[in-house]
Amino acid sequence: MADIKAYKDAGVNVEAGYKSTRLMKADVKRTMTKNVLSEIGGFGGLVKLPESYRHPVLVSGTDGVGTKLMLAIETGVYDTVGIDAVAMCVNDIICQGADPLFFLDYIACGKNRPETIACIVKGVADGCVQGEMALVGGETAEMPGMYPEDEFDIAGFAVGVVEQDRIITGKDIKAGDKLVGVASSGAHSNGFSLIRKIIKDKNLNLNETVDTLGESLGQALLRPTTIYVRALKGLFDPYQIKGISHITGGGFYENIPRMLPEGLGAVVKAGALPVPPVLSYLQKQGEIGNEAMYSTFNMGIGLVIALPADLAEDLSEEIQRRGYQAAVIGEVVASDIPVDIQF
Repeated sequence: MADIKAYKDAGVNVEAGYKSTRLMKADVKRTMTKNVLSEIGGFGGLVKLPESYRHPVLVSGTDGVGTKLMLAIETGVYDTVGIDAVAMCVNDIICQGADPLFFLDYIACGKNRPETIACIVKGVADGCVQGEMALVGGETAEMPGMYPEDEFDIAGFAVGVVEQDRIITGKDIKAGDKLVGVASSGAHSNGFSLIRKIIKDKNLNLNETVDTLGESLGQALLRPTTIYVRALKGLFDPYQIKGISHITGGGFYENIPRMLPEGLGAVVKAGALPVPPVLSYLQKQGEIGNEAMYSTFNMGIGLVIALPADLAEDLSEEIQRRGYQAAVIGEVVASDIPVDIQF
């Protein structure tokens, strides 16, 4: 006990770490899949590849939640940012056509408050369930002196698998293909440095109900990022999906070109899917132009999918049957302009 007390005197509470692990075990357990061979507490997570794959290729992605965490800390809402961490990773890997396998998280904090950590991990588990992947491990690092006591950061790492000959790369996209957009739930996890600047400049109250939103600004902004695994599962081949862009930091102008071959551009009709009220509210409060909004935020569209024109409407309808909003939002053209938003 003397050693533990000495470490506690230095600001690290080992016993709080043990309690955090105990509190999160039930949430971690509900994410387990038939491919997981290990239990929580080991030095590494063990996951076997599904036997149905002939030439499996692993697809990995890592990301964090960014400064959205500052709003979570300010409002004391901790159960959604874990979903965000999963979403930012898993939505990236499905852009290559991958089926998610497993996820690991990393939480760094100034002081380990077990109930708060367990709440964050509950969100991670919720995200893993939505993404149909197992939470096979993670790390909670108590780092006094690096972080203030009430602050934390979270990041994650996702791994999926895809057949080598079915990897989605965008190389087969051609002029005339259509673009289907799948709706976002709000700001997701991008643009929050600008959002926080607007909040500060306009002295906005996160806890005050905004009439045009029907909820507080904090509630609208902390709505978790949509996870699109179930929206697309099993649809890559039947609908000949050629490319997928996850609309994250950099908005439309940065992310859509990532799937397009050289010499092709995307023409996108603004407003083809509804713009979330919170983004319209922030645009008005911050007096931000349309081009700046589309270069920073998702503007209501979390994924953009390229596929043959004759299959686009059918794909949109199938995604809607699965409970997601979707619509044909534009097309691919021969152009030196990577993205043309038609306002």
